Amino acid sequence: MSGIVGILNLDGSPVDRRILGRMTDFMAYRGPDAQTIWAEGPVGFGHTMLRTTFEAEHERQPFTLDGKTWITADARIDGREQLVAKLKAKESKPADGATDVELILRAYQVWSEDCIHHLLGDFAFAIWDASRKRLFCARDHFGVKLFYYARAGNSFLFSNTLNCLRLHPLISDSLNEQAIGDFLLFGHNQDKATTTFADVQRIPPAHTLTAMPEGIDLRKYWTLPIKELIRYKDRREYVDQFKVLLNEAVQDRLRTRSVGVYFSGGLDSTTLTATAKQILSADSRPFDLRAYTVVYDWLIPDNERHYSGLAAEALGVPIQYLAADDYPIFGHWNQLDLLRPEPWEEPYLEINHDLSRLMAPHSRVVLYGEDGDAMLHPSSLADMLRVIPFWQVVSDAIEYGFTYKRRPPLGLGIKARWNRWKGKDGWTFLYPSWLNSDFEARNGLRERWNELSHPKRQKSNAVRPRVYERLSLPLWQSVLEGIDPGVSGFPFEVRLPFLDLRLLDFALALPPLPWCMDKKLLRIAMLGTLPEPVRTRPKTPMQESPYLLHLQKGDGHWVNDLEQVPELECYIDPKSMPRFAAHITSSDLAWSNFRPMTLNQWLKHRDHFCAVRPKENQHDAKQENLFTADLPHPQVPLLWEHS
Repeated sequence: MSGIVGILNLDGSPVDRRILGRMTDFMAYRGPDAQTIWAEGPVGFGHTMLRTTFEAEHERQPFTLDGKTWITADARIDGREQLVAKLKAKESKPADGATDVELILRAYQVWSEDCIHHLLGDFAFAIWDASRKRLFCARDHFGVKLFYYARAGNSFLFSNTLNCLRLHPLISDSLNEQAIGDFLLFGHNQDKATTTFADVQRIPPAHTLTAMPEGIDLRKYWTLPIKELIRYKDRREYVDQFKVLLNEAVQDRLRTRSVGVYFSGGLDSTTLTATAKQILSADSRPFDLRAYTVVYDWLIPDNERHYSGLAAEALGVPIQYLAADDYPIFGHWNQLDLLRPEPWEEPYLEINHDLSRLMAPHSRVVLYGEDGDAMLHPSSLADMLRVIPFWQVVSDAIEYGFTYKRRPPLGLGIKARWNRWKGKDGWTFLYPSWLNSDFEARNGLRERWNELSHPKRQKSNAVRPRVYERLSLPLWQSVLEGIDPGVSGFPFEVRLPFLDLRLLDFALALPPLPWCMDKKLLRIAMLGTLPEPVRTRPKTPMQESPYLLHLQKGDGHWVNDLEQVPELECYIDPKSMPRFAAHITSSDLAWSNFRPMTLNQWLKHRDHFCAVRPKENQHDAKQENLFTADLPHPQVPLLWEHS
């Protein structure tokens, strides 16, 4: 996940190269292999390179084919063979082993802004089209890659690193009160287009942005499609096609011989690891595939060490454990490399940090099993009857009973609807009593809480509407940002095969019975590959909350004595400030009361974002010189290494 930054002066004035260089310097921790900037007249790009694929070994950015159209990107393009074939059909001829950034730029030259409809993968990129005097930017379908931007004076600024933009002198430190309110109510910003800073916006997932002197044009280019159900005559075809698509999704996300996996004893991560092992083993070249697992040995009931060990042994994959029992809540609260660009809701950041520190020396690519649960999320009876003919539902249910010798779980969804009607819909949002009343009224927080804590269910023609709801949640943005190197500080790329569009398209077209009940498709596909105790293991959420147990033991009570920054009173009533107490038995209440303390610490340290990353997180950048003579156009301006 390379670092990208750019400046476009909409009034035509030349870019200040000192500022561009400083912003590029800041991102060195996330792109340690090369650091380059390019500027010509009113536009300039900066790039810090993290090489994570075979094709990227000789990649150079910013990149151009003709000296007129330039690109900087943080991108991995999937389905490369199909894209190359389409480009060749249009008489565009990528070089053998073309980099992903070359493929994007060629696609733009062939299809202009419509190139976005021909791209698969995870990407955030910006293309300067000198002939049209416009900047075309895009973010991938699910927002795996980050893209921030700001309109400041006559300048348009962008980066995939939020704090990089804050370095620009035109960007103020003014905060977005709505985002602060969302954090205090829900633990994360509910608006996918904004950040905690008033001057900095996000390109939402599946959107493009075009910046030009006339203004900014933001457009949505994709929504998760509603698919027609597939009906194969032979049941084995479902499993065979799933395996083909899963292999494609994993293979496109490997493209390296050294890979780590966020590993547990559950079905999703073990399936990805087994698939990766098969793909890597098919090549005669040596490879290194390792698993990393967080376990609890005594604090709470936890079988992850047992099940993950069974799976790792069966797959022949070395596994490294991180025991989390002794990690205190709020551990190393003030450690600079644990600070986040925006307020965070995670009392165990130190665990995530230490797990990343184990992974980083070994691999720049890490596979992550999110969100297999969404891909095969089941349907309720009501959802099926709304879309599928009654006779077909009955036929599928009878076949399920004969095949698996038990009644299909057709009651699924009725209990959930009853709980929602009773106000018990799984997530318990507690409206806080400690908000500053002026802040609360000014931002309509009570109304926002009522609207967002119990959203109205939208009518849908999808047979599994909860999949669409889950994948559109703003919470996803927080999850994806947390694993990005711009936030974590570690130079490796996390890849999520279950978010592959080809795989999701197929999964959304599956008949719910039997394939989406209890992840039946995944379990059948892994028959003979995973050990039976793992393959047949039911989904087992954490039985107790480590956070609540540590709190009840008295850990973290020192937070009650933290000095409150004066700015906190803009958002919190100091007389009603919550305190941690051992008698709290509700995780929801504990989490809610944790947010004011977190916000206090973030406000206190948010100006330390310029702090240099610890040496353990960094690597020496390779020296790379790019000369005009190396490029394909004689009038290309000089690119230079900035140090």
